[in-house]
Amino acid sequence: MRAMTAPGTLPVLAVTGLAKEARLASGTGVQAIGAGGNPERLRALLAARPEPGCRAVVSIGIAGGLDPALQPGDVLVATAIVTPTQSYPADPAITAAWMRALAGSGSTVREAVLAGVDAAVIDVPAKAALRSATGSAGVDMESHVAAAYAAEHGLPFAALRIVCDPADRAIPAFAAQALKPDGEPDIRAVLTAIARQPSQIPALIRLARDSGRAFQSLTRCRARLGIALGVPAV
Repeated sequence: MRAMTAPGTLPVLAVTGLAKEARLASGTGVQAIGAGGNPERLRALLAARPEPGCRAVVSIGIAGGLDPALQPGDVLVATAIVTPTQSYPADPAITAAWMRALAGSGSTVREAVLAGVDAAVIDVPAKAALRSATGSAGVDMESHVAAAYAAEHGLPFAALRIVCDPADRAIPAFAAQALKPDGEPDIRAVLTAIARQPSQIPALIRLARDSGRAFQSLTRCRARLGIALGVPAV
């Protein structure tokens, strides 16, 4: 999505997984991109940019909960993104600005370490194992890619993620894969999976409820961040 910016001002690059996240992130001073929950596709999209063309890189959207204390709709402002081999610190100025902007937003907001993964973490034992290995509060599939891109180009990085599925809730495997390349939901794939496994309907209903709470929270956060996602000018 193209950014609306003042002449001579570079936008903030907002990295997302879902098309709905990209639409929410977009606005004045923001260029949003997404890759349908596919980290390799996201890496290719970022690598294809002739130059960064932005003043900061942020990851914004929903995440899986790893900390058992977290509930759907809780807000995580990253202090760092960790992978099995890397740790990427978040820019403290952006983090502090976000914490100020989101105070009193109506959601629980906390600073936390987030885990970045290339494959969806969908069952409870896997979430617990990742929590034990990394100490992370949440997990997503874009933040580590965005952080690596920012580090490569010497740009400030930050991540804002809203808990969707809590630590004690598994999500149906087909739900994690039912996305089109542009991040829109693949309704046909969902309906086909339900027809094959109708026993998954209750889990899908729970996921829809959790997702609704997460996106309500994300919408409130986005409104409070304002122009350029609240990223301070350098």
